[in-house]
Amino acid sequence: MTQTLSDLCYFADGRVAVADLDLDSYISTENMLPNKEGIARSAGLPTVNQTQAYQAEDVLVSNIRPYFRKIWFADRDGGCSNDVLVLRAKENCNPNFLYYLLSDNNFFDYATATGKGTKMPRGDKGAIMRYAIPDVPFDTQIGIADTLSALDARIAENKKINHHLEQMAQAIFKLWFVDFEPFADGEFIDSELGEIPSGWSVQTIEYLAEKVAMGPFGSNIKVETFVESGVPIISGNHLRGLYLDELGYNFITEEHARRLSNSLVRAGDIIFTHAGNIGQVALITDDCDYTYYVISQRQFYLRCDKTKALPEYINYFFHSREGQGKLLANASQTGVPSIARPSSHLKGIVVILPPIEVQLKWFEMVQAMLQTLNSNNKESKRLASIRDSLLPRLMSGELSVADLGDAK
Repeated sequence: MTQTLSDLCYFADGRVAVADLDLDSYISTENMLPNKEGIARSAGLPTVNQTQAYQAEDVLVSNIRPYFRKIWFADRDGGCSNDVLVLRAKENCNPNFLYYLLSDNNFFDYATATGKGTKMPRGDKGAIMRYAIPDVPFDTQIGIADTLSALDARIAENKKINHHLEQMAQAIFKLWFVDFEPFADGEFIDSELGEIPSGWSVQTIEYLAEKVAMGPFGSNIKVETFVESGVPIISGNHLRGLYLDELGYNFITEEHARRLSNSLVRAGDIIFTHAGNIGQVALITDDCDYTYYVISQRQFYLRCDKTKALPEYINYFFHSREGQGKLLANASQTGVPSIARPSSHLKGIVVILPPIEVQLKWFEMVQAMLQTLNSNNKESKRLASIRDSLLPRLMSGELSVADLGDAK
């Protein structure tokens, strides 16, 4: 027995004063993350007096380019742009169940197929409410939501642990290479960046770089060229921490990637964002899932000469307050935030360069943290895959929550 989405929810149409919002409670399509990754903090508030309101337990879905699969289960009250759909569960629908119902890739495929427009397609609100869904009893809705949310809770816990580990690792970096505490009893020399331990030097990024290059320009990567598997595309959504976040890629073919050879990156490369969410920096580690990747047109990258500088050392530098300051020194905040002349700007940045043996000794200290980070990331990816495979089967009734209990 089936029903339509309108039997379970409706579009909320309340309003809220922008003056009552902040960067954590305002949601737009810009700070909603693709592939069901939730939200990031907003970069700014709208200039209008009022905007669309949402409340805790609403489901927010980006209505621009539904194929990006941007969705968030609200954990607070706030406001959002008009390009965000606010769906509110009716009394016969569990809000968490509604979130997972709309997280199903089948829903996003349907919203894309029934959408309007080509260059900037939007979901059709009428068609969305006609989306056919199974008639699931309320207690079964709760069971499905509890099962899937348990997987999401573990993913969230891994992210929390990794954030703490990153903070610890950055504190150790500051202790060694900003405060120079392990070297306090040794000799120091003067440099253009102040006193540094004897035997260290001050060098430009160009000196220690094997290569600095930009992502592809123009329309070399279009949505129509995405495929189910192949060479993954790195975007700003994968650069949210110290290391590459491997959840949720789009792919292009191997042949397409060969045509973008100057934008191919691999383990050991440091990826930067030069437009949009500027200041993002992440390292591709040795145990990432793919041999190589292609960066999007808003990214550029640095490949270190490893005889001079460990990629890990330079990555941590650009996550430090000093490194971020230098990276963003010529950034423009008008329109889309951007770093002017990113490649030449990066090459000219001056850094303190310890001897390679000092860098290696430091890295030995943080390597265990890196291994835990990567292990947590891999577990999260596995859990997300399990969640996404269970979702349509539970929704269709092919699999029941009881079946999962029996499997345990």
